[in-house]
Amino acid sequence: MCGIAGIIKLGDGTEFQTENIWPMTKTIRHRGPDDEGYLLYNGNTTCIFGGDDTNFEEQSHAGISYFPKKHIANSDGFLSQVAFGFRRLSIIDLFPSGHQPMSYMNRYWIVFNGEIYNYLELKAELENVGYIFNSKTDTEVIMAAYDNWGTGCLNKFNGMWAFVILDTLKNTLFMGRDRFGIKPLYYYQDEDKFIFASEIKAILAHSKINTNPNLRYVKDYLLNGSKAYLKETAFENIYNFSPASFLEITIDDLAKTKVKEKRFWILSTNLEIPKFSIEKANEYSEKYYDLLKDSVRLRMRADVKIGSALSGGLDSSTIVHLVNSNLKDLGKEDQQVTFSNTYSLKEQKDLDESEFIQVLIEHLNVKSFKTEPKVKEIPEQIYQVIYMMDNPPDGTAMSGWYVYKCVARTDIKVTLDGQGADEQLAGYLSYFYNFLTNIPLIHAVKEYFRLITIPKIDKKSLILALAINLCKTILGMKITKEILRKLKKNNKILLNLNELLVSDTSNELMTLLHYGDRLSMAHSIESRVPFMDYRLVEYIANLPLCYKIHLGWSKYIARLAMKDFLPEKIVWRKDKMAFPNADQFWFNGELKNWFVDKIKKSEFIKQITEINSLEEKMNSPKSFNKIVRLMILSIWFEIFFIQKKYQIKD
Repeated sequence: MCGIAGIIKLGDGTEFQTENIWPMTKTIRHRGPDDEGYLLYNGNTTCIFGGDDTNFEEQSHAGISYFPKKHIANSDGFLSQVAFGFRRLSIIDLFPSGHQPMSYMNRYWIVFNGEIYNYLELKAELENVGYIFNSKTDTEVIMAAYDNWGTGCLNKFNGMWAFVILDTLKNTLFMGRDRFGIKPLYYYQDEDKFIFASEIKAILAHSKINTNPNLRYVKDYLLNGSKAYLKETAFENIYNFSPASFLEITIDDLAKTKVKEKRFWILSTNLEIPKFSIEKANEYSEKYYDLLKDSVRLRMRADVKIGSALSGGLDSSTIVHLVNSNLKDLGKEDQQVTFSNTYSLKEQKDLDESEFIQVLIEHLNVKSFKTEPKVKEIPEQIYQVIYMMDNPPDGTAMSGWYVYKCVARTDIKVTLDGQGADEQLAGYLSYFYNFLTNIPLIHAVKEYFRLITIPKIDKKSLILALAINLCKTILGMKITKEILRKLKKNNKILLNLNELLVSDTSNELMTLLHYGDRLSMAHSIESRVPFMDYRLVEYIANLPLCYKIHLGWSKYIARLAMKDFLPEKIVWRKDKMAFPNADQFWFNGELKNWFVDKIKKSEFIKQITEINSLEEKMNSPKSFNKIVRLMILSIWFEIFFIQKKYQIKD
């Protein structure tokens, strides 16, 4: 797990300023504090610069010159065409053989962020056809796979990745990003240069970047919240490289055209509505368990210690169980370590999952670390979170932030976490409304009486869903759509739930995965997400809907799969929290004056929106989240366009 950055000179201009690669890479040191490396390439000569602790003596070998990092500041006279920068968090192959930028076959150079979990299997396959490897890394396997299979190598990878490969023979770039956008990749392009990096702040560190707040993005954010899957970002001219996509292009052609990515993977689904069968349910749940266990097994490949973020819900508890199960299969007696966020005040009881966390700790005999946000620290921590996020997030993310702060105080460097199951298996309350709208009416009526018993369910929305189902059954889809249009209701509720789940897995989920990446990497922790193994995702997407919601239970086959392995209190929980934050408690309480001042004193907020009845809206649950976005946006503008720098404190 690492951070990458790069600059590609476009056109005939001589201005390149290679020294920019160092400050760019420095801004993402948190993604890789263990090592650093730099590449300068001009079409004939390659110069490699190591970090401060890299004992490079000036030497030449196979057309490559090696220097200590201190020389990069004096390299402007070297007319480069390509500059790569890299920060390393050592997880696999902890030795210098894992150093990047890495070369292969005296032809390819790569900077790579992520993990290819099935690299051992791919390595064996490639060795069988004659490829030779000089390290134990997955990085080298990527380059060999590209040499052997071309861009088709992406379909062979099981993992999370963002990488850029320079082919010095063809003078081409090959960029790729994983299927779900777990690992970030951004780019900037003008007539003189193409710049890429793991985080936007690295691009901003280049001295010749032309950007301002992207007002279209910002205004949509205030209305609808954060959307990490959008092509645009909160910064003008800086873009998201799309998930499940690649770019293969010569540098000459890149100078003549804008980036045009190609998709290499699309998730499909099953829209059939068959009759429920308990025999099929058991069959599906066993297959689900086996796939998830193997996903965990692959994601336990590391040369460092592994832990888990534990919320007390079904998903994170399942991952903790499966890590334990795989440890036993390996004959290891290691006691797994878990990390949880809790809330101790009685006013925050609805946010606290300590009861469920303790049940699991005792059941699985795991070592547990617990943490809790401290209200006096919140303002300073919010600044750090927003800086690390780049784009303004929906809320403060304090629960996740404190969990990874807690992990960073131990010797754990990798966590296996539970993101992704809810979007695949209909784990959120909102999914029940689509479900009720689009199943046969007779079944919908039966399910309605089960669903109204769920805590915090919106009974009015359930009644509306049932009414839409009745209307659709009697009057047909066309008339129902017209009625919804006149009532100004979103047609989204008419989507088959499996169709909606695939859409959310491919889009909305990316925002949560973005948060997971930034919150963990801010503390130099690698977060791995077993629920996002593409084999498991494809399997779940094609399961009939009746095995995802059944008898009023969401994530039905997941519960069925875990009923013999986890306590009943966790398996059959109906309430859901998922690392909740105490934003409303803090900002309507001790931090209210600070919160209000941040909004009212922001000139940027005054320019883009009107601020009316602020204190009144803060007491309204429906409008509170939008008010929090105003506060976040004011700090975001302050950090990136007034201060223009903000370093996380040790």
